[in-house]
Amino acid sequence: MSVKDKVWLWFHRMASPAYFYKLAGQLLPWCIVATIILMLVGLVGGLVFAPADYQQGDGFRIIYVHVPAAWMSMFVYMVMAVNSAIFLIWHIKLSDIVARSSAIIGASFTFLALVTGSIWGKPMWGTWWVWDARLTSELLLLFLYLGYIGLRSAIDDRRVAGKAGSILALVGAINIPIIHYSVVWWNTLHQAPSVSKFDNPSIEINMLVPLLCMAIAFKLFYLCILLINSRSELLEQEKRSNWVKELVTSS
Repeated sequence: MSVKDKVWLWFHRMASPAYFYKLAGQLLPWCIVATIILMLVGLVGGLVFAPADYQQGDGFRIIYVHVPAAWMSMFVYMVMAVNSAIFLIWHIKLSDIVARSSAIIGASFTFLALVTGSIWGKPMWGTWWVWDARLTSELLLLFLYLGYIGLRSAIDDRRVAGKAGSILALVGAINIPIIHYSVVWWNTLHQAPSVSKFDNPSIEINMLVPLLCMAIAFKLFYLCILLINSRSELLEQEKRSNWVKELVTSS
């Protein structure tokens, strides 16, 4: 069997609700444990062992929540957009469930990024909010999440709601590169990239390592919530399927 055939076999296997439900249940405990460990390492390293910033003092430590939340706001939206495309092209119900389950999580990360950014911005800029390119495009991202959630909730037919939400998610994806490159394309108050320059990151290593731990912890936390939500959605959507009946009977 060629590599291409193996990839397609894995792809179709993952599209099976019964297979995904079982796999998600197996992965969930490991993800929860890894999330807790990395979160503790990141928080202790960032709040206790990382040195104070030479300009911002201890106020910089909010980055250990703000930056991972901001990264996740974009990452989750791209997961939602990719799964929306898969649903529109191949009509895979599981992809629609992943996109729908991701929306509320992504909106929460975006809200957290905006709130912590405002808290950080007050002592740095002297104001809670400015119509900066990065901040404004991030606020637009929150509205896209809320619009997606509202649109899906307003349509009773699940398949029609999935198609409408998928189109909105794909159109809104154009905002992601705008958020990422806004500090490069325009003259903004928001600081330029410092961590993503892996060839020469402009952040001290004792600050960087806890931040990367928090970033991975946030991704695993998202995965945990996604697996929980997706399993619940699958049981509701597939409640008349034989594999669900067998699951209920065996339990």
